[in-house]
Amino acid sequence: MENPVQPADGAPPPAPESEAPASSPTPSPAPAPELPADPPEANGADTARPLQIRPGGGEPLPPGTVLPVALPGSATLEFNASGQVKGFHYSAGAQLQWQQDGQYYQARQSISMFLMGERSQTSEGLITPQGLQPLNFTDKGRKTQSAHFDVAGGKSHYSDGTTDAAIADGIQDRLSVFLQLSALIAGAPDQYPPGTLIELTSSSARAAARWQFRVGSSETLELPIGSVTALRLDKLPGKSSGDQRGSVWLAQAMQYLPVRIKLTQGNDDFVDLQLKKYLPAPQ
Repeated sequence: MENPVQPADGAPPPAPESEAPASSPTPSPAPAPELPADPPEANGADTARPLQIRPGGGEPLPPGTVLPVALPGSATLEFNASGQVKGFHYSAGAQLQWQQDGQYYQARQSISMFLMGERSQTSEGLITPQGLQPLNFTDKGRKTQSAHFDVAGGKSHYSDGTTDAAIADGIQDRLSVFLQLSALIAGAPDQYPPGTLIELTSSSARAAARWQFRVGSSETLELPIGSVTALRLDKLPGKSSGDQRGSVWLAQAMQYLPVRIKLTQGNDDFVDLQLKKYLPAPQ
């Protein structure tokens, strides 16, 4: 299409445009900080041992003891998240989506923040008389890693080629472990007095290790959702200096679902999730 504005006859040609000065290259922006990743891991010892309960910190219950469980109904929990990684403080939003139909379950927890992206963990598996039996666990952040649990074969397999871990009934992953604790406590609260030790095998997407929780007392928490009374369980550190430690608070008024989770890694890095909204699924 021609330009509708033409120069008048005899008009001098337009002067050539002067060249724009060369601009200096724009510096690349600094890379955005990333959500924390787990440290290097290796399979721990005794990961094929079953769940062990020591009421009040005393002698363990005999093998084969039937432990009642009461799984929470499907619900969505939204959290305010804060933490620190490598000296960088952050605030973010987090969500836990929990679904179960009496036979199968799926749990997905995500934490996301502007410029930092999203990290999510997903656990899928079966519901048994003993509670949750994870089949697959996926951890998605800068890259995606996963674990597959073959309880019948006694092995967990890892997508990154890590050596298989020996496992048995009672294996949990890094997400299902908190929901299994909910189910155990809800099934028989009186069987878990303060001082009770709950020991089980918990697997990330890269390795398995024994985790131990000590049951504490009920505390009143001031959370974004309001004042909530919840039972505190402390995750005790393992033998490794880099092992996670922390606490989880389970609220009876919310089916013993976690209303706060705080985990610490090393000396300074931590993440603290505090409930701001509880949305049970319609019955």
